[in-house]
Amino acid sequence: MTRTTAREIAVHLSFEAGVNGLSAQELLDTVFDPDYYETLAQEDELYSEYPDEKQMEYIREMTLGVHEHLPELDSYIEKYSKGWRVGRISRVAVAIMRICMYEILYMPDIPDAASVNEAVELTKKYEDREVASFVNGILGSYIKGEKNID
Repeated sequence: MTRTTAREIAVHLSFEAGVNGLSAQELLDTVFDPDYYETLAQEDELYSEYPDEKQMEYIREMTLGVHEHLPELDSYIEKYSKGWRVGRISRVAVAIMRICMYEILYMPDIPDAASVNEAVELTKKYEDREVASFVNGILGSYIKGEKNID
C-alpha cells in the first residue's frame, strides 16, 4: 500500500466520522477489524491491501489528529474559503482539506506541496474540476496566509 492509498483511506475515515457519529477510535477499531476490512476489500479496491504497521500508524495519526483538531481545521477552511461556511462545502472536499491541513500543521516530514497536490488529485477523483480548483485555492491561500509565503 502506498502513502497515497493510506491518505485516501484516512480521507474516507475523516468523511465517515463526520457522518456516522462514531468517535475516531471507534471508527478505527471497526474499519480495521480484519473481518470488516475483508468486507470492505470486496466492495472497494482501495481496501484490497491491509495496511502494514507504518501505514496503519499514519492512518491512525491522521484520523485521531483530524478529530482532535477539528475546530481548528474547520476555522482555517472557513477563513480561507472567504465567506463559505464548512456546512456549505462538499463533505468530501472538507474531509480532504482537513487531512491536508493536518499534514501541513502537524506532520513536518511531509512537504506542503506534496500534501496540496495529493489533496487536489483526491478531490479530482471524487468531485468535479471546479471543486478541485476551489480546494486548491483554499489550500494555497492557507499556506500563504499561515506560513507567510509569497
